[in-house]
Amino acid sequence: MLNIVNISKTFHPGTVNEKKAISNLSLHLKPGDFATVIGSNGAGKSTLFNAICGDFLTDSGVIELGGKDISLQPQHVRARQIGRLYQDPMRGSAPGMTIEENLALAAGTGGWLSHMTSKDRKKFREQLSRLEIGLEDRMTNPVGLLSGGQRQALTLLMATINPPKLLLLDEHTAALDPATAQKVLKITNEIVSENRITTLMVTHNMQNALDMGNRTIMMDDGRIVYDVEGKERENLSVENLMERFKINAGKKLDNDRILLSVEN
Repeated sequence: MLNIVNISKTFHPGTVNEKKAISNLSLHLKPGDFATVIGSNGAGKSTLFNAICGDFLTDSGVIELGGKDISLQPQHVRARQIGRLYQDPMRGSAPGMTIEENLALAAGTGGWLSHMTSKDRKKFREQLSRLEIGLEDRMTNPVGLLSGGQRQALTLLMATINPPKLLLLDEHTAALDPATAQKVLKITNEIVSENRITTLMVTHNMQNALDMGNRTIMMDDGRIVYDVEGKERENLSVENLMERFKINAGKKLDNDRILLSVEN
């Protein structure tokens, strides 16, 4: 479903601020793969997502989605096939519009710009009820009144209401309290599994990186240093994962957020 071949990106080349963010990175995801991505700050995780989404063009290499080369496609064209959630729950939905209007826009029914049918509202209510957070009874409430967790769950539903070819989750639970984060992760797992959506999920929680999906990728200095799935992944502990990073990257994992999640 996703095929990335030797992409590289250097920002501000030839200046004192030159930064090689991605270095000859290759990645292949089969349809239905759910890969978690972990790495220190500056490892290139979000930059990889930005490259896939078309926030910038890579300096070299090829990005293919569904067998089609999208390397030169503009961002808005890629957005029709790629769903993305960010760390900030405030992104991805319109606070001044109602829950049902946000869903209608995401579904392509026009939202407040056109008349929603009773069939549309019934569909939205059914989908919201599956989240089990009471949003089905607040469909006419403005999204700006929702809590961060409620808004992130709604944004997840919006991003997958028409299942995308690829779903990118960029630490989408990092700003939530632990209990709410676990609920959103549960909803994420259910939606991705039921729709067999090919997914990349960045997380700072190493246990989640092993528990979620079917594959774990570790990044460092703009490259993939470890990619594990199957039986090998099933037998890994968090300590094993940290040791593997140390061996492959040639240094210890030094991200405080990751290390704190390990201790907890």
